[in-house]
Amino acid sequence: MEIRPLKLEGTYAIQLKAHRDDRGYFVETYCERVFREHGLVTAWVQENQSLSARKGLIRGLHFQRPPHAQTKLVRVVAGAAWDVFVDLRRSSPTYGRWDALELSEENQVIAYIPRGFAHGFCTLTERAIVTYKVDDYYAPDCDTGLRWNDETLGIPWPAAEAILSPKDRAQPLFRDFVSPFYYYNAT
Repeated sequence: MEIRPLKLEGTYAIQLKAHRDDRGYFVETYCERVFREHGLVTAWVQENQSLSARKGLIRGLHFQRPPHAQTKLVRVVAGAAWDVFVDLRRSSPTYGRWDALELSEENQVIAYIPRGFAHGFCTLTERAIVTYKVDDYYAPDCDTGLRWNDETLGIPWPAAEAILSPKDRAQPLFRDFVSPFYYYNAT
């Protein structure tokens, strides 16, 4: 597995190494030792999975406020999705900026998204199964998000006609958001 930093500090793309033969493949999707060597979270407490049954379906932008903020390790096990994360850490040099990765069954890339980021994805295939590990439990009272199509964020979602839940359509705008997250430079 190869771990490379992305443009938003603390986010990483993890390229898995599939061992393929005529039967299919075998891939190691997580290795505590490798994560620890890179200073990444290793104490996962919950794993979630979603099935999105239509292309152009958007889930997000979601996050949990402290004290139940979550680091996420996101992987697509079937189909493909465009995975997006937004820096919500006050005083971060990239506060309010976003980045994205294509995650797919074929490319075997995982997104590592630390606490202090909103997260969402758009399905690129008719059927996509997304799994993600988190380092804190789901806490409904801390569950919130931002509007997927917020003009301030300017995310160019790859969906001709976005399919969203009523909850995601009604999320607040970034301009009305007061961040509970703080940035600190660990160096």
